[in-house]
Amino acid sequence: MMYEISDLRLSFPDLNNKPLLGAAPRIEVLKGLSFDVPKGAVLGIVGGSGSGKSTLGRAMLRLLEPTAGSIKFDGNDITHQSEDQLRGLRRRFQMIFQDPMSSLNPRRRVGGIIAGPLRLHGLDGIPARIDEALDMVGLPRSFAQRYPHELSGGQRQRVGIARAIALRPDFILADEIVSGLDVSSQAQVLNLLGELVRELGLTLAFISHDLSVIRRLCSRVLVLHLGEIVEEAETAALFAAPQAEYTRTLMNAIPLPDPDQPWE
Repeated sequence: MMYEISDLRLSFPDLNNKPLLGAAPRIEVLKGLSFDVPKGAVLGIVGGSGSGKSTLGRAMLRLLEPTAGSIKFDGNDITHQSEDQLRGLRRRFQMIFQDPMSSLNPRRRVGGIIAGPLRLHGLDGIPARIDEALDMVGLPRSFAQRYPHELSGGQRQRVGIARAIALRPDFILADEIVSGLDVSSQAQVLNLLGELVRELGLTLAFISHDLSVIRRLCSRVLVLHLGEIVEEAETAALFAAPQAEYTRTLMNAIPLPDPDQPWE
């Protein structure tokens, strides 16, 4: 298994209700989640705003430390490992962020952005690795000299993907990465991710609020609502016969391409 998650809980202090004396009460965001992610799987994590899906993703990458439960990555228990202990593993799991403009340093050229993690992990042959990463995401090598503001939204997201795959990780978490793109760019990015999963043998977790996007890319779906798993199933089975009422609500929110559908 790439990931084994058991009874995962995470809470934050509620600073808005902190008493004058004593500790602030805590808000439980993740409420005892348990699931596995097999190697080579493409897992969709779907839910509405506030469901805890992004918090779950950050906990899986240990950007947040769980309050309770356990996270095992490829057999290693990383639940409470220190940053020094995690340093050797961080090359193996990477993240693609939702907003490429805010996640790319506007003062660095594309080549420098992709090179950053490579230098951090002390890898050799950085210029060749930059060219290879740009080739794999379908961008000209000349883009290494451009700044993020010179690129379109879809191109910036490809740079984010290139930065993630340059380290040749085993696992990638993609957090709402197509939500800010037009339909054409969304399709191109989803096709690219599918190709990279096959070519590089990646394991992918794809976070989204849109089940139509999940259906196109993912082999299995995890449905979150208010910090709990309400349904987990193979994608085809989930769309054929959703078991949870919340899942049916999300499906009903998918727009239908029917020009004769009456306006309400």
